[in-house]
Amino acid sequence: MLKTKVFELAQKFSGSSHGSSDYDKDNVYVRGSHDNEYVPLSFLQKELPEIDHVNKLKSEGFVFSSYDFLEINEFDHWYLNQFNKRLSSKIMKNIGILHMPDQKAIFDTVEVVHQTFQILKEHKVLMNGKNLPIQLGEWYSKIIFGLHQIKSASQRGFDFKTEIGKIVEVKVHWHDSTSPKGVKIKKSLAELSDYCIIMYVAKNFTIRDILFLDSEFILRKFDTKGHTIFLKDQDVSGYFFSKSDKHFDKVVNKTALLQFASPTLAMKLEDRLK
Repeated sequence: MLKTKVFELAQKFSGSSHGSSDYDKDNVYVRGSHDNEYVPLSFLQKELPEIDHVNKLKSEGFVFSSYDFLEINEFDHWYLNQFNKRLSSKIMKNIGILHMPDQKAIFDTVEVVHQTFQILKEHKVLMNGKNLPIQLGEWYSKIIFGLHQIKSASQRGFDFKTEIGKIVEVKVHWHDSTSPKGVKIKKSLAELSDYCIIMYVAKNFTIRDILFLDSEFILRKFDTKGHTIFLKDQDVSGYFFSKSDKHFDKVVNKTALLQFASPTLAMKLEDRLK
């Protein structure tokens, strides 16, 4: 199993120092089974020729995040121990970490969270819990499409980008149905991005559908008067993943898509997503 091989090499690499090597110049490291075990991607590819592309790791469940986003303090100590030098802020900005979340544990937790939300809503404790669904929907986009989450050059915090640097705007819609007005997208964000992903997350936190659209297409096809664009279901239904195969090639981790999809969406995708 590839995951086991990667974890073993991360443990092996972390077991001795590499101060005389050039691996400190890598800008992508792969986390092992613990926060104090990593291996440079270039070393990993040298030892495991089957990893001919970073998407091979993503398809197995690894997710790419900038070091700034993850805030793993142990990596600083690991870097110092491995290369006998401190991790400078300049180097830190360019470092990305490939790490593997436990997808089964996350799936089980999503079910528990849904049950908890229902209880809190019934007792009028929780009135608006959008923050969690939005972050979860962004994570779905990240793992399914292999997006890189990196520090933004603007004030937005973190941006999503494809491996080749295309900017992706991720919009999460949390509800069992879409309002007649549609999903609202800021025109300025569409203008600043190359693609727009709309992740439709159901009330039970599973994915009920996905839109993956070129931003240029959105700006050209839909009314862009004012500062807001509304994507109504009847106008974009033909582009939903549940109906169209057009952007299936953008899916890096098919297993994650099927695992976190609602049963209805999973049934529609299973035979077509090959």
